[in-house]
Amino acid sequence: MGAVSTSLIEEARTVFQDLGYEVTEEGDELRAERKWRTVYVTAADPSEASTHGRLRCFVARTDRAPEVRDRLLDLEPDYDWAVITIEEDDSSVLHPSADVLPAP
Repeated sequence: MGAVSTSLIEEARTVFQDLGYEVTEEGDELRAERKWRTVYVTAADPSEASTHGRLRCFVARTDRAPEVRDRLLDLEPDYDWAVITIEEDDSSVLHPSADVLPAP
């Protein structure tokens, strides 16, 4: 994984830890756990990302996040997902609309 991805993953680790998640490394991604939910966090391209787990979070720089979201909408994966935009000390979440998420 390149320096940019590593940096994104480390920044995502901080975001999830600040939200109260217990974060552990799992290969090239993170596993963030809190209460009943486990979120797999990755900086990989959606078409190359693992597909295990029901909740996945993709991290991207602000300028690339809409592209990642559009790619996920095109792929229609079988898991719930969101994209976290990370830029310096700021982050925000791009959620898909409820009608594109798989039914439980």
